Amino acid sequence: MQIRNARVQDVPAIHALISCYAELDRMLFRSLADIYENLQVFQVAEANGTVVGCCALKVIWSNLAEIQSLAVDKGYFGKGIGRALVNRCLEEARRLGITQVFTLTMEPVFFEKVGFRRVDKKTLPMKVWSDCARCPKQDHCDETAMIIDLGEPKKVS
Repeated sequence: MQIRNARVQDVPAIHALISCYAELDRMLFRSLADIYENLQVFQVAEANGTVVGCCALKVIWSNLAEIQSLAVDKGYFGKGIGRALVNRCLEEARRLGITQVFTLTMEPVFFEKVGFRRVDKKTLPMKVWSDCARCPKQDHCDETAMIIDLGEPKKVS
Protein backbone atom coordinates (compact mmCIF):
# COMPACT_ATOMS: atom_id res chain seq x y z
CA MET A 1 0.00 0.00 0.00
CA GLN A 2 1.19 3.51 -0.83
CA ILE A 3 0.04 6.87 0.58
CA ARG A 4 0.55 9.70 -1.92
CA ASN A 5 -0.73 13.08 -3.05
CA ALA A 6 -3.95 12.79 -5.03
CA ARG A 7 -3.91 13.26 -8.80
CA VAL A 8 -6.63 14.33 -11.22
CA GLN A 9 -7.10 10.70 -12.30
CA ASP A 10 -8.02 9.83 -8.67
CA VAL A 11 -11.02 12.15 -8.46
CA PRO A 12 -13.68 9.60 -9.55
CA ALA A 13 -12.41 7.10 -6.95
CA ILE A 14 -12.25 9.78 -4.22
CA HIS A 15 -15.78 10.86 -5.11
CA ALA A 16 -17.04 7.27 -4.99
CA LEU A 17 -15.48 6.66 -1.55
CA ILE A 18 -16.91 9.87 -0.08
CA SER A 19 -20.32 9.32 -1.70
CA CYS A 20 -20.56 5.81 -0.24
CA TYR A 21 -20.26 7.20 3.30
CA ALA A 22 -22.34 10.31 2.56
CA GLU A 23 -25.21 8.10 1.40
CA LEU A 24 -25.02 6.32 4.77
CA ASP A 25 -25.08 9.74 6.51
CA ARG A 26 -21.58 9.11 7.90
CA MET A 27 -19.90 12.14 6.28
CA LEU A 28 -20.71 15.20 4.23
CA PHE A 29 -21.17 14.80 0.49
CA ARG A 30 -18.59 16.45 -1.82
CA SER A 31 -19.34 17.11 -5.46
CA LEU A 32 -16.93 16.21 -8.24
CA ALA A 33 -16.37 19.93 -8.82
CA ASP A 34 -15.48 20.46 -5.15
CA ILE A 35 -13.01 17.58 -5.20
CA TYR A 36 -11.35 18.86 -8.38
CA GLU A 37 -11.13 22.39 -6.93
CA ASN A 38 -9.56 21.11 -3.71
CA LEU A 39 -7.54 18.21 -5.10
CA GLN A 40 -4.25 19.58 -3.77
CA VAL A 41 -5.41 19.00 -0.16
CA PHE A 42 -6.14 15.28 -0.69
CA GLN A 43 -3.98 12.27 0.06
CA VAL A 44 -4.93 8.83 -1.23
CA ALA A 45 -4.09 5.29 -0.25
CA GLU A 46 -3.39 3.08 -3.24
CA ALA A 47 -3.27 -0.72 -3.19
CA ASN A 48 -2.48 -2.70 -6.32
CA GLY A 49 -3.12 0.36 -8.50
CA THR A 50 -6.54 1.08 -6.95
CA VAL A 51 -7.43 4.01 -4.70
CA VAL A 52 -8.75 2.44 -1.48
CA GLY A 53 -8.77 5.47 0.82
CA CYS A 54 -8.65 9.25 0.92
CA CYS A 55 -8.21 12.08 3.38
CA ALA A 56 -7.90 15.86 3.10
CA LEU A 57 -6.09 18.50 5.15
CA LYS A 58 -7.66 21.95 4.87
CA VAL A 59 -5.74 24.90 6.33
CA ILE A 60 -8.16 27.12 8.26
CA TRP A 61 -5.87 29.74 9.76
CA SER A 62 -2.21 30.37 10.64
CA ASN A 63 -2.18 27.75 13.38
CA LEU A 64 -5.18 25.55 12.59
CA ALA A 65 -6.08 22.93 9.97
CA GLU A 66 -8.88 20.41 9.59
CA ILE A 67 -8.85 16.73 8.66
CA GLN A 68 -11.74 16.18 6.24
CA SER A 69 -13.22 13.45 4.07
CA LEU A 70 -11.42 10.47 5.62
CA ALA A 71 -12.79 7.41 3.84
CA VAL A 72 -11.49 3.86 3.43
CA ASP A 73 -12.97 1.17 1.21
CA LYS A 74 -14.79 -1.31 3.48
CA GLY A 75 -12.80 -4.18 1.98
CA TYR A 76 -9.65 -2.62 3.44
CA PHE A 77 -10.82 -1.98 7.01
CA GLY A 78 -8.44 -3.00 9.78
CA LYS A 79 -5.29 -2.67 7.67
CA GLY A 80 -4.10 0.67 9.12
CA ILE A 81 -5.06 2.69 6.05
CA GLY A 82 -7.09 5.30 7.93
CA ARG A 83 -4.29 5.77 10.46
CA ALA A 84 -1.71 6.08 7.67
CA LEU A 85 -3.80 8.69 5.84
CA VAL A 86 -4.33 10.77 8.99
CA ASN A 87 -0.65 10.50 9.91
CA ARG A 88 0.33 11.73 6.43
CA CYS A 89 -1.98 14.71 6.84
CA LEU A 90 -0.50 15.44 10.28
CA GLU A 91 3.00 15.30 8.77
CA GLU A 92 1.89 17.82 6.16
CA ALA A 93 0.41 20.05 8.87
CA ARG A 94 3.73 19.99 10.73
CA ARG A 95 5.59 20.79 7.50
CA LEU A 96 3.32 23.80 7.00
CA GLY A 97 3.92 25.01 10.58
CA ILE A 98 0.39 24.24 11.79
CA THR A 99 0.21 23.68 15.56
CA GLN A 100 -3.32 22.25 15.89
CA VAL A 101 -5.45 20.01 13.70
CA PHE A 102 -9.11 19.34 14.36
CA THR A 103 -11.78 17.16 12.87
CA LEU A 104 -15.54 16.86 13.09
CA THR A 105 -16.24 13.15 13.05
CA MET A 106 -18.74 10.40 13.65
CA GLU A 107 -15.85 8.04 14.51
CA PRO A 108 -14.35 9.59 17.68
CA VAL A 109 -12.85 6.32 18.96
CA PHE A 110 -10.72 6.01 15.81
CA PHE A 111 -9.41 9.56 16.18
CA GLU A 112 -8.68 9.02 19.89
CA LYS A 113 -6.46 6.08 18.90
CA VAL A 114 -4.54 8.43 16.57
CA GLY A 115 -4.00 10.95 19.39
CA PHE A 116 -6.91 13.38 19.06
CA ARG A 117 -8.94 14.46 22.09
CA ARG A 118 -12.59 15.46 22.28
CA VAL A 119 -13.40 19.16 22.62
CA ASP A 120 -16.57 21.21 22.83
CA LYS A 121 -17.48 22.46 19.36
CA LYS A 122 -17.97 25.93 20.81
CA THR A 123 -14.22 26.15 21.56
CA LEU A 124 -13.34 26.07 17.85
CA PRO A 125 -13.03 29.45 16.10
CA MET A 126 -15.97 30.74 14.07
CA LYS A 127 -13.94 30.35 10.85
CA VAL A 128 -14.38 26.59 11.32
CA TRP A 129 -18.12 26.84 10.83
CA SER A 130 -18.07 28.06 7.22
CA ASP A 131 -18.78 24.52 5.97
CA CYS A 132 -21.42 24.06 8.66
CA ALA A 133 -23.42 27.00 7.32
CA ARG A 134 -24.09 24.96 4.16
CA CYS A 135 -24.71 21.67 5.97
CA PRO A 136 -28.25 20.28 6.13
CA LYS A 137 -27.46 19.03 9.66
CA GLN A 138 -26.36 22.40 11.03
CA ASP A 139 -29.20 22.61 13.57
CA HIS A 140 -28.80 19.02 14.75
CA CYS A 141 -25.15 18.16 14.20
CA ASP A 142 -24.20 14.69 15.41
CA GLU A 143 -20.45 14.97 14.82
CA THR A 144 -17.86 15.05 17.59
CA ALA A 145 -15.26 17.82 17.57
CA MET A 146 -11.72 16.55 18.18
CA ILE A 147 -8.31 18.20 18.17
CA ILE A 148 -4.65 17.25 18.31
CA ASP A 149 -1.82 19.55 19.39
CA LEU A 150 1.26 19.22 17.21
CA GLY A 151 3.52 21.44 19.30
CA GLU A 152 5.51 24.42 18.19
CA PRO A 153 6.59 24.60 14.55
CA LYS A 154 10.19 23.52 13.90
CA LYS A 155 12.65 26.35 13.36
CA VAL A 156 14.14 26.50 9.90
CA SER A 157 17.87 27.17 10.02
